[in-house]
Amino acid sequence: MTFLFIVGLFLSGVTAMPLAAEVDWIVKVTSAQGSSSGWAEWLTRVQSALQQTQAHWPFLFYGTDWLAFGHFMIALVFVGALQHPVRNKWLYDFGLMACVLVIPFALVCGGVRGIPLWWRGIDCCFGIFGFVPLWLCRGWVRKMEEHGHH
Repeated sequence: MTFLFIVGLFLSGVTAMPLAAEVDWIVKVTSAQGSSSGWAEWLTRVQSALQQTQAHWPFLFYGTDWLAFGHFMIALVFVGALQHPVRNKWLYDFGLMACVLVIPFALVCGGVRGIPLWWRGIDCCFGIFGFVPLWLCRGWVRKMEEHGHH
């Protein structure tokens, strides 16, 4: 489960970098262009903003590069929990706190930035999906401690 969490963090980081290309692909695959549904309008609005940013202010994407870097570094830290889960059990508590805090952060900051509630719900899922493997690992580490593993 720790390895799964590491992979999830890594993949989440990788997807933070090619945003414009990813959104172009999603718009194409979902046929969102020209659709009048709420999600399609939002998706094409995001696509337009990313295209304009790419054309006029590509340096702003440096922020998502750093977001990816943060994901990579947190994933790297969890290698310590993978190697020595009992000694590094605090990482599971740290990860659980981070996963819980994703929810208010997404709801509040997304609201301030005008992100639709349904999109913020998707963002909250990252905290929920990360919480589950960490919660399981934390329980297993406690059992390892009870059985004298260090």
